[in-house]
Amino acid sequence: MTSQPSREDYAPNIVALISARWRDHADAVVMRYADEDDRWIDVTGAEAQAMVDATAKGLVARGVEPGQSVGIMARTRIEWSILDVAIWSVGALPVPIYDTSSASQIDWITSDADIAFLVVETAEHAQLARSVAQDSESPLREILVIDEGCMDDLRAAGAGIPDSVIAERAALATLDSPATIVYTSGTTGRPKGAVLTHLNFVRHTYGIQEELDDVLLFDGASTVLFLTLAHSLARLVEVVLLASGTVIGYCPDSRKLVPYFASFQPTLILAVPRVFEKVYNSAEQKAAAGGKVKIFRWAAKQSIDYSRALASPGGASLPLKVRHAIADRLVLSKIREVLGGRARHAISGSAPLGERLGHFYKGLGLQVLEGYGLTEVTAASHVNRTRLSKIGSVGTALPGFEVRIADDGEILMRGDMLFAGYHRNAEATAAAMADGWFHTGDIGHEDDQGYLYITGRKKEIIVTAGGKNVAPAVLEDRLRGYALVSQCVVVGDAKPFIGALLTLDAEALPGWLKAHGLPELTVAEAAADPQVRAHLDKAVERANGAVSRAESIRKWDVLTDDFTVENGYLTPSLKLKRAQVLRDFADDVERLYAPAAR
Repeated sequence: MTSQPSREDYAPNIVALISARWRDHADAVVMRYADEDDRWIDVTGAEAQAMVDATAKGLVARGVEPGQSVGIMARTRIEWSILDVAIWSVGALPVPIYDTSSASQIDWITSDADIAFLVVETAEHAQLARSVAQDSESPLREILVIDEGCMDDLRAAGAGIPDSVIAERAALATLDSPATIVYTSGTTGRPKGAVLTHLNFVRHTYGIQEELDDVLLFDGASTVLFLTLAHSLARLVEVVLLASGTVIGYCPDSRKLVPYFASFQPTLILAVPRVFEKVYNSAEQKAAAGGKVKIFRWAAKQSIDYSRALASPGGASLPLKVRHAIADRLVLSKIREVLGGRARHAISGSAPLGERLGHFYKGLGLQVLEGYGLTEVTAASHVNRTRLSKIGSVGTALPGFEVRIADDGEILMRGDMLFAGYHRNAEATAAAMADGWFHTGDIGHEDDQGYLYITGRKKEIIVTAGGKNVAPAVLEDRLRGYALVSQCVVVGDAKPFIGALLTLDAEALPGWLKAHGLPELTVAEAAADPQVRAHLDKAVERANGAVSRAESIRKWDVLTDDFTVENGYLTPSLKLKRAQVLRDFADDVERLYAPAAR
């Protein structure tokens, strides 16, 4: 491992970091976006820089000042990145807003961050924003719409601005300057705005490039970016990819993700666990529809067994190697093709992937590197490395971080990537910090090599009536890995035993029913069907195998409505709003503990 450069050797800000790479890759492709016919359009480093400069000039012409907050509300598309870098290039602060945000959420963020200038994607977004702007107390004054040609309008408006103005503006920010305000997705109340600095991103980029050079820094490295750029992890990924020259293919519509994998052929997959679960479940359902589900499951077992054997001292036996080769020819190679055929590495974050899926993907030739982090530590503090990855852990700390485990198991961190505090919220900042250490709210432990294992959220720990402390995440993650389960909420605080509420995956249901020889059923019918429930009972039993009897699920039930972003039970980053679920489904929880339920 090479030594990290000193602060004096860093690029002076994010713009300088990215622009240097684009100069070095002036004639090389650095971005790709799909046209209306889903054909990929290439953008070179020189073209990307020209697009940013022209947009930056337009922002200056429209009155954007240094230090001003500028909002971006859009799906993950090339315009997002062009705007992001252009706003930094004029010395301003891009502030992301989830494209699924309600009027009240837009109102809160624009007011708290004092956003007068907002760029949105669609006419629907603009309508919501304009309803907010009508309030006389709202700072929001100008709303531009990407779908209505605002990028061309900005370029036209800035045609008369000299290059020297942008050069001067781009040099204004120092490493200590605020770079952005990222609002947490708000699982427990109103979102807090984490202020992240240029140092946070620049220092982080150097460390990630050093540790993942074999993933990012080689000719032909590429990925499809579909994670929402309003989330801190996707935002960090964006900066690292732009600064590394890794080709980004933008995917605004997650429904097109699989065909985009096939046409783009990425070398790196960046996703949340649910995507890996969906790929596995879809492959299983397709096999079932063709009458080959037994072959699929046999092949999946060979993949898992092979991966586990690779981690053992003796390695894989000859008979296992033969079985794995047959499984690869029959099934595993086809799944690699679904992912484009060139991917050898994947990075997964936001929730645990699960040991079983981790081994499955490694066995088919895709090494999934799990990571961990929070917005307040610039999205990523830990990640597994290709050279030594421990499935089930989130890896070791990235350069620049110090980690400590408190007496109660809470993970504490400090370092160069620690945020500058919550915007206009000194009280919340003080509550999150103690003696320079950020209290993550997550519970975990480190092994003797510094690999971190996450066991749950401190605030989510369930204390049963018998005094047993239970971390619900272990059970919930295992149950969500079952093809038929969409969401799971483990309950039992101050109750005599642990229970759970499950929801069904409506997309997976038809294929699952066919694979199990069952007739077509609606979600509501399936939730009550004895055979469906018998399979769910087995899934619960398997999940219980990961915990002690006192922590195991004794009673469970199925809700007929799923938890989604649209109905307000999931955050835009797909985290469960547990408190809201427990409040709104309190009667369903109580039924688990009614005398007749025992």
